[in-house]
Amino acid sequence: MNYTAPMLTLPATAEAFGTPSSAQAWLLNGTPLGLAALLLVAGALADAHGRRRVFLLGTLALGVTTALGAFAGTTALFTAARIAQGAASAAILAGSLGLLADAYPSGRDRIRATGVWGASVSAGIALGPLLAAVLSLADWRLAYLALGAATLATAVTGARTLTPPRTGGGGDPASTPTGSGGGPAPSPERTADTLAPERTANAPAPSPGRTADAPASSPAGRAGGGGRPDLAGATTLALALGALLTALTLGRDGWLRPAVGVLLLASAVLLALFVAVERRRKDPMIDLGLLRRPAFRASTVGALFTGLAVIGLFSVLPSLLMRGQGVAPLAAAGLFVLWSGTSFVVALQARRLAGRISAPYQLALGFVLSAAGVLPLLGTVDAPAVPWPRLMAGLVVAGAGSGLLNAALPRLAVDSVPPERAAMGSGANNTARYIGSAAGVALMLALSATDPDTAFAASAALALAGAALTVAGSPRR
Repeated sequence: MNYTAPMLTLPATAEAFGTPSSAQAWLLNGTPLGLAALLLVAGALADAHGRRRVFLLGTLALGVTTALGAFAGTTALFTAARIAQGAASAAILAGSLGLLADAYPSGRDRIRATGVWGASVSAGIALGPLLAAVLSLADWRLAYLALGAATLATAVTGARTLTPPRTGGGGDPASTPTGSGGGPAPSPERTADTLAPERTANAPAPSPGRTADAPASSPAGRAGGGGRPDLAGATTLALALGALLTALTLGRDGWLRPAVGVLLLASAVLLALFVAVERRRKDPMIDLGLLRRPAFRASTVGALFTGLAVIGLFSVLPSLLMRGQGVAPLAAAGLFVLWSGTSFVVALQARRLAGRISAPYQLALGFVLSAAGVLPLLGTVDAPAVPWPRLMAGLVVAGAGSGLLNAALPRLAVDSVPPERAAMGSGANNTARYIGSAAGVALMLALSATDPDTAFAASAALALAGAALTVAGSPRR
């Protein structure tokens, strides 16, 4: 919800801050920039120091920074608050999916759990703009105050219901997989990582390999090394992404300008430096050797193109409709809910595809449906009147594709890496997604400045490219 709220408040926020159109991409891109820069660090820290701990700290930080964003008075301060919210969200995403991987190690339970996780993402995406549209009728700042308060309440609830790990003498995790009193270790569904407030004092303790806050010395907690933050890698990645976003933002005023070329070159150099830093570290925030795994490559490419083709376009679509067709904020929010609501329902039902097609092919199907849904949107922004049937039909088809993507990506992210690297796998997957979404937002805003149909066509083409790349070298089942 926090991620998508600015989609409906963008016109009011830009007017309040006096933000020029060439800089409005930053009002949307603050959060994905913070996410992309710190997700890998958060994944390594979650693996090393405890997924429950990282998740709760991230939730607390998100609540505070979201509330602070409501009091920003300039574009720079609001963007800074959104970047901080992205950093906090990185801890939440890496910790939550790592908790899921611990609680549901494999099989149909994991498929169901990751499907619910993906559906929850879709639900949040849908409700964020709807909440923002309703509250912005009074003041756009109320949306961020409400989201901040709700997130702080979630942090309090999580601290009470996510059970800390049991420890043996001396404070280290017990070395035996049996519970207290010699009882058997619980099933994954009953681990400390699940919301189990009903567990009694006599219930068996969780297995040390499945605790919510297993330290780096345990199999569930090891992340390649000592768990120290890879600040050099995070810095080079953030600078590379910042240079890329700035280049795409300036591109709307002319792609052949020298500044655009210099920034693109700087982004490429910084990305190469990031790769060099990660290869030299003994405990990198991402093990580049994982890219030799076809499933991990498919997961990373799928996430990147989901951001570029899907999130990038639909992040700016409400603003395009409000400005181009004069659609009211509530109506634009309703259209967005149609897309994301369809995504929510499809993500919940996508588990029925498990065993029939592999996750990479499910991603490809999602990309194809997304492209098929975007094509009917051509001409809708500049039409004399809103072509409601065509617009709504396209949103439903594209929403179905988004649902398949949201269900497959988290499952593939944790299935494609060793269990002890689950949080790293989720961090890498989400980093790719938010790098793509940040670049996609900047690109779609730049392309739509002259002709919205150019942005629609680019989204469809990128989706088809994503479909082709995710199935390259992947098994059908």
